[in-house]
Amino acid sequence: MRAKRIEPGPGQESVWDYPRPPRVEARPERVVVRLGGEVVADTTNAYRVLETSHPPVWYLPREAFVDGALSAGQGRSMCEFKGTARYLDVRGGGTTASSAGWTYPSPWPGYEMLADHVALYPSRFDSCEVDGEVVEAQDGDFYGGWITSRVVGPFKGAPGTLGW
Repeated sequence: MRAKRIEPGPGQESVWDYPRPPRVEARPERVVVRLGGEVVADTTNAYRVLETSHPPVWYLPREAFVDGALSAGQGRSMCEFKGTARYLDVRGGGTTASSAGWTYPSPWPGYEMLADHVALYPSRFDSCEVDGEVVEAQDGDFYGGWITSRVVGPFKGAPGTLGW
């Protein structure tokens, strides 16, 4: 059973209004990621991927990361829309977040702009911020959504939401 859609307030969007298949949109907000007490990524040139029932997943360009922050991680996964993802370890401040990010080296048609971009699981970092707001991680830590005050749910990911 699907949970009841929360009506968005002024300046908010409902994840239930996002499309399926997902839409990719370029965003100008400043995105800052910290790990081990250090900034490991900083950009105003990110993409958001918007998919029904999910908080946005933010994709940062590789050049937004400090030198040496990214290295190959363990694992791969498949997205029915974007193709095969490869996982990345992220290092900062003497800390390593294993398989905390992923990338699509050869994304499928319609998602080519995500090549050379990295998505991150926000729960694995000191903080991930969008225009100064610290994001909340999507429950379940499987999809990697970033929850800000701008989006309302309910959000897929928590136990019992798989069938939504």
